[in-house]
Amino acid sequence: MRSSTTRSGRCEPTTGIVPFMALVEQVMTQEPYASAKRVFWIVDNGSSHRGRRSIDRMAARFPNAVLVHTPVHASWLNQIEIFFSIVQRKVVSPNDFTDLAEVRERAQPFQWRFTTSDLDDLLARLDRHTPADRQGESSVTPAA
Repeated sequence: MRSSTTRSGRCEPTTGIVPFMALVEQVMTQEPYASAKRVFWIVDNGSSHRGRRSIDRMAARFPNAVLVHTPVHASWLNQIEIFFSIVQRKVVSPNDFTDLAEVRERAQPFQWRFTTSDLDDLLARLDRHTPADRQGESSVTPAA
């Protein structure tokens, strides 16, 4: 059960594992995420969260976190990239910020259309399926 939507964000001087894990720490230590059964982190294949090591690092620190990597050429992700491109052009560019505090002041969270109720419904549908059900839904027939 979700009490409310929590918005989190960070402005960091660099990218990488340390800033990414600082964001994860910030989110995962507050409710409703700290006590959630599962928290899905959908990430691209950027170097700060790529591959098996990133999955292991996340699971070791937060067992309820599930790191989901998008396909390398995920067309649905293009919509998000378009949004961030607009933010880049309208908010971040030109690069006339004197410091990160100024970036924080100008950047504002946005409201996703996929609501927490939508997510609750999706997770409930997923919970109704067993691993055997999922195998039956696969389009690939296992070799005998």
